[in-house]
Amino acid sequence: MKNAIELNGITKKYKDFTLGEIHAEIPCGFATALIGANGAGKTTLIDILCGVTGKTSGEAIYFGNMTDIDDDKLRNRIGYCSSVNFFPMDWTPKTIANSMELAFDNFDRAKFDKLCKRFKLDNSYGWKHKKLIKLSDGNKMRTYLAAVLARDTELLVLDEPASSLDPLARDILCDLFREYLSERDGKRSILFSTHNIADMEFATDYAIFMAKGKVIEQGFVEDLKQKYILVHGDAENADKARPFMLSFSGGRIGFEGIALTKDTDMLHTYDTVIEVPTLQQLSVGILRKAEKDEK
Repeated sequence: MKNAIELNGITKKYKDFTLGEIHAEIPCGFATALIGANGAGKTTLIDILCGVTGKTSGEAIYFGNMTDIDDDKLRNRIGYCSSVNFFPMDWTPKTIANSMELAFDNFDRAKFDKLCKRFKLDNSYGWKHKKLIKLSDGNKMRTYLAAVLARDTELLVLDEPASSLDPLARDILCDLFREYLSERDGKRSILFSTHNIADMEFATDYAIFMAKGKVIEQGFVEDLKQKYILVHGDAENADKARPFMLSFSGGRIGFEGIALTKDTDMLHTYDTVIEVPTLQQLSVGILRKAEKDEK
């Protein structure tokens, strides 16, 4: 199976926003990050893929041959988690475990308890009996993630799972991503959205960049790092180098930005320093270019 999900011309039209057409692949066996600024359409796309909202047109193919997200067999193979109010706010972690046990035959209550301990949730006195509304945003998300990861699924689809987590919890989440993928020898996949990739770079294999409801770039991270370069230079050479830069920021001392690898030799003539970009630097450069192209 090549792809966990294949997106063929997905669109969603609202009065003031249009998503798509989206053509993209979520490769099987890897963690895919959906990267974009707030309002790029990430949540809309995830909601369509998980059946939370309907699409206007297009098709999503899951696991090579399934297209009906309302099919219980398909839903059972996917672990979905929203970033906001995923469960009713008057529920407690104990209520969540009870409901998940009833709703899914692949929910492991013992694993849920272990994951809660791993996320340091059980250190809070009376935590299992606290209503979600009384938990911090970070502890709510830890609880949601523990509930979803306690199911035996083949695909995780998570909307901004790291946005409310502290650095330690994000590090734990990256470890859990890697463990989830390794348990089935390449037959499990992850799709998660983010607008800040810095703390999740270690857990990202494939990236899809979105802006204004469109996919503007996608590929395996290592391939993208070969396609693009990070360029530094002195301010006196900024005007000469700028035509070759896809993104550019500069001041009185120097400049920095993203360029295509094919322009390395030309940029070297302007006494620049060329580096391999981090995914965070690559994200900023690609999204800045998209903003510039919109103007």
